[in-house]
Amino acid sequence: MPSDAELANQTLTEESTLRFASFTSNDAVTLGLSIRKRFRASSRHAKGKGLVLSIQSIGGHTLFACTVGDQDATGVSMDAWLSIEGMIRVVKRTGHSSFYVERGMNAIGKTQKQMGIPFPDYRLNGGAFPIWLQNSSVCPIAVVAAYGGSSQEDHNLVVGVVRDYLSKQASASPGEAQSTVA
Repeated sequence: MPSDAELANQTLTEESTLRFASFTSNDAVTLGLSIRKRFRASSRHAKGKGLVLSIQSIGGHTLFACTVGDQDATGVSMDAWLSIEGMIRVVKRTGHSSFYVERGMNAIGKTQKQMGIPFPDYRLNGGAFPIWLQNSSVCPIAVVAAYGGSSQEDHNLVVGVVRDYLSKQASASPGEAQSTVA
């Protein structure tokens, strides 16, 4: 099993390579629906787990939001929405995914308070990932976040769908619109 430092480095590589040429509200909806669809097909969902999902611009505008599962599903509650907002704040504050910050802090033995991102305003759960543009190094343009109670699984879900979405965009011909749900 990889160490926290190895997971943090892997996540940093994902952040630097998974960059969008552009990111529109249509991209946010398609990406959100793709994450929802992939989660619904997962063993976690089959076991009664739920998920909350939010995609926001860096300015805080909601571009997509949904829940997967009903109120009885584990992971779908008002507390889950509070967690996802705290995870998004971590990305906005640091420019890095919540999973990177969580694993990086564990690797160096620091607490949230020591790092200036105190609980409960900031939540160190994996699953919030920055949407960067290829031509921007200042700050991410948006944040995609999924919370289902498992840091690594939530992170892997989001990153896997982002990776697949970008691959589809890259393989599309220049005039072809990408509007299919993965």
